[in-house]
Parts: sequence; structure tokens; C-alpha cells
Amino acid sequence: MPKGKRVILGLVSTKTPVLEKKDVLKKRIDAAARHIPLDQLGIGPQCGFSSGGGGGQAVTQDDTRRKLELVMEVAHDVWG
Repeated sequence: MPKGKRVILGLVSTKTPVLEKKDVLKKRIDAAARHIPLDQLGIGPQCGFSSGGGGGQAVTQDDTRRKLELVMEVAHDVWG
């Protein structure tokens, strides 16, 4: 990975209302950090939240808010 470039890991699904587990997200970040320096990594949702959801599961505004809060919490835990 070139210096000055970052990789944002899209670890939080935008297609299902199911909230990911923090410890699973952190383990996936740790796995990526074996290949790319941690200070060049970030976490984010997958692109675009779906109102139709995956498998017919609707993602509500509250689901979206909870998922974005989760992204922020994990980022704070990992990167301060």
C-alpha cells in the first residue's frame, strides 16, 4: 500500500438490519492489519443503505443510525 493512501474496510452491511458484533469487526480489522499498516486502515459501511434490504429485509432509519453509530464506536475503540 503506498504511503498516504488509505483502505476503508466496508465491514458493516447496508443491506440487512442485523447489527454486526463489535468483536467480529475488530477481528476483521486485525486481520487486515497483518497486510496493511493499521494507520492506513479505516472502517465504514458498505456503499449505500438499502430501503429494500437484502432478502426482503427493510433497513429503517433507526437501523441505519445504529449501524453508523457502531462504525463510529469501533473506529474510536481501534484508532482512538
